[in-house]
Amino acid sequence: MPQLKLTKSNIDRVAKPGGKSDSLHWDAEPKGFGLRVTPNGKATFIVQGRVEGSGKEARITIGPYGVFTADQARGVAREHLRTMRMGGDPREFKKQEEAMKVTLRDVANAYFSRPGKLREATRNEMDRHVRTVLAAFENKPIASITEDQVRKRYREMTTEGMRGRPAIGSANLSMTTLRTLINYASRQYRRADGSPLIAYNPVLALKDDWIELKPRTRDIDARNVGEVWRALVDMHIKARDNDARAGVDLVRFLLLTGARRNEGAKLKWDRVDLNEGWFHLPDPKNNNPVWMPLSTQAITLLEARKPEEADESASPYVFPSRSKAGHVMDTRAPLQRISEIAGLHLSAHDLRRTFVSVGVATLGIDLHKIELLTNHVPKGVTARHYLQTSKLQYLQPEVQAIGNWIEHQDALAAAKASGANVVALHKRA
Repeated sequence: MPQLKLTKSNIDRVAKPGGKSDSLHWDAEPKGFGLRVTPNGKATFIVQGRVEGSGKEARITIGPYGVFTADQARGVAREHLRTMRMGGDPREFKKQEEAMKVTLRDVANAYFSRPGKLREATRNEMDRHVRTVLAAFENKPIASITEDQVRKRYREMTTEGMRGRPAIGSANLSMTTLRTLINYASRQYRRADGSPLIAYNPVLALKDDWIELKPRTRDIDARNVGEVWRALVDMHIKARDNDARAGVDLVRFLLLTGARRNEGAKLKWDRVDLNEGWFHLPDPKNNNPVWMPLSTQAITLLEARKPEEADESASPYVFPSRSKAGHVMDTRAPLQRISEIAGLHLSAHDLRRTFVSVGVATLGIDLHKIELLTNHVPKGVTARHYLQTSKLQYLQPEVQAIGNWIEHQDALAAAKASGANVVALHKRA
């Protein structure tokens, strides 16, 4: 390899276009300090040496001539060579330096972009927390977030929230998001010695401050289900337009099936078979594709909604609307009406809880069957490995029993509304 005292005049002489490949020029002092010149004449200072104790040869780019003078580059080269003699690899230190600058937003983008790892709804929810609750951290280096900062933000959310009132649920979800992203950064980014960039997750400091929310158990009292169903039927008949009718029918469908709101709202006709009596959820929340049985009541509801096959302009959605999404997005109006009857502030998820309560508490259906019908794969080893958890048509008798019970309660409510003297009979043992 040619040696060349790297002075300005010598560099200017060799840093010219020519040749078919890079040329290397090595200085004698310090040994390993050199200059790389490309065929187009670009000159860059480099240093090369062996990392003590590792046997690894390291060639490091210092920077371009013009940005660095020869003396400046020589000083940097000596520092790198000293690091290598001490057993350190300057390349790893550079990676560490770059990793220390990675922001929470950088980590979030990397975490969200992993193909096939996150459902769109999950990704959007986590991103919302980063943009709102965690906005003060979003563009900060993730390694710089401290326990005190985390505690302070958590206290703010649990006492004042984003709108001046406590938001414990949002506080917990946002900190769970932060903990997940910091853990991901810890796995992806390393220090020069190979240890994790973030050795301790600061969100763990919330252990003593964490406020556990009690699981919601709100559902429609069995004694009110008939009146609720009667009101939904009445709203269906009197709906002001097709969008309003679709919203009411979606609420009825959720009560008959126990489906999640988005599962029902996004249901398409090509995932429904009314002849065989099932609907298909190819991408549910738990990633367990499932074929759900339909009761005759649900089939009747869907048959009334099904467009003519010749209607090419018909929406592909079972519950269409003029919204940008093309399907029902808002069920507040029917939920508000039945909330007045139930004496509760009901959400769409409360209809799912009602389906479970009717099945288990009222009709005595085995819990593991209801878990399957709500697409919660049972946790027991036997159930997980030996039960059919995807094609659930064999559970049609159970979903039919729930549909029959709701229909019977509807008939009782109609009779009461007409002035009939109705007495509920106790179930025989």
